[in-house]
Amino acid sequence: MAAPRKKVIITCAVTGSIHTPTMSPYLPITPNEIAEGAIGAFEAGASILHLHARDPKDGKPTPDPKVFMEFLPRIKQATNAVVNITTGGGHNMTVQQRLEAPLRAKPEMCSCNMGSMNFGLHHIAPKYEGKWKHAWEPQYLEATRDGIFRNTFKDIEYMMKELGEGCGTKFEFECYDIGHLYNLAHFLDRKIVKPPLFVQSIFGILGGIGADPENLDHMKRIADKLFGDQYHWSVLAAGRHQMAFTTMAGIYGGHVRVGLEDSIYLGKGQLAKTNAEQVTKIRMILEALGHEIATPDEARAMLDLKGASNVGF
Repeated sequence: MAAPRKKVIITCAVTGSIHTPTMSPYLPITPNEIAEGAIGAFEAGASILHLHARDPKDGKPTPDPKVFMEFLPRIKQATNAVVNITTGGGHNMTVQQRLEAPLRAKPEMCSCNMGSMNFGLHHIAPKYEGKWKHAWEPQYLEATRDGIFRNTFKDIEYMMKELGEGCGTKFEFECYDIGHLYNLAHFLDRKIVKPPLFVQSIFGILGGIGADPENLDHMKRIADKLFGDQYHWSVLAAGRHQMAFTTMAGIYGGHVRVGLEDSIYLGKGQLAKTNAEQVTKIRMILEALGHEIATPDEARAMLDLKGASNVGF
């Protein structure tokens, strides 16, 4: 059974590297837009902000630390939120490129995909044929047809050593399938990672576990079997499944993640204009279920984080 949860942690993933500018005019692109989106999400109730960076000229995902540093200090100054920086970056980035910004920023948290995988986005492209704003967008999506997101055991060991040991950073362990839970258990057994673990179960990405309620049950059972009370459990789901699965997570005793990285919609056919709209919606659902929302400092205590005063930005 996961560690007892007195309050729900809401994570907001502000922009990501999946959606492209053509898909929504509301997707944060520039450092100013990312900062405003993150601050708004915090004000709506998110205690953890998961952040990627984009080239402000065309919205393409970038690992450039200089771009990250254009919005990280502003977010820190304006909020008390836990900053969680991606180590996934975007497709075709090396692990060294993906760690450039985290190693400079030394954040309280980083994401960590728990294995290599097919990460399919190519099936999205036909919906936008002939509407593209930038030439890179269809090429980026189509490249996932014959591409693999790489995170080998060696890559993960490198992250744990450089970021975990070197910077005191803790991780949001992103598990896209059952095997990723066993990968994490392997690192726990070797004492390369230490509890409390923050396990993010991810549903609905092509190449990962499907967005079926039975799979949510199964992921939770296996995580309980492998980690007992040494972990905190959170759920996200892609696209139209976002609110349904985060609602189920609330019912099942988990934490939740929303944000424009995971879905550009607020409801059926309705684009979300801000990250704050999604945070507000899931907060209202959780509170209607009788749950209290964790503050950033309460999330820090649950996850044993080093504190905002110990980051590098």
